[in-house]
Amino acid sequence: MSIIKQDEITQTRVKALHPLIRDEVVKLVAEANTKLPDNVEIRIVQGLRTFAEQDALFKQRPKVTNAKGGQSIHNYGLAIDFALLVNEKEISWDTSKDSDKDGQADWLEVVTVFLRAGWTWGGNWRTFKDMPHLEKAFGNNWQQLLEKHKSKQFILGTEYVKL
Repeated sequence: MSIIKQDEITQTRVKALHPLIRDEVVKLVAEANTKLPDNVEIRIVQGLRTFAEQDALFKQRPKVTNAKGGQSIHNYGLAIDFALLVNEKEISWDTSKDSDKDGQADWLEVVTVFLRAGWTWGGNWRTFKDMPHLEKAFGNNWQQLLEKHKSKQFILGTEYVKL
């Protein structure tokens, strides 16, 4: 079992998430890290994404997203994409590797922790599978979040939408 840890990049990305999920993400990442071997930990590779960053990703080829700016839960700080950080330097996208040989892929051990906490996993989507994606939008879809954004329903002093 690994010690409770979160690398600096992950910590920085968590701080930019919507205030309602920051503490939960810290807790869930720490819990998931205990399920991984000592030399493996979660790296949040994406959290909050601006509308402009989303549009740039939408235009990328090969296709990496179906969502334009405002159409991604990332745009509201309510989603993360993760990978596994091995030996504090190598990023692994291997969704089937079972480093600790416990019969469950390391990737799914992480996903299971978040699913138990009520998060949605992009790997369960029917069409565009997004294996690194986890989100918690509190029952809102992107259209509802975009409407709140357009009508400036923000938490006072921020640009995070009220939920």
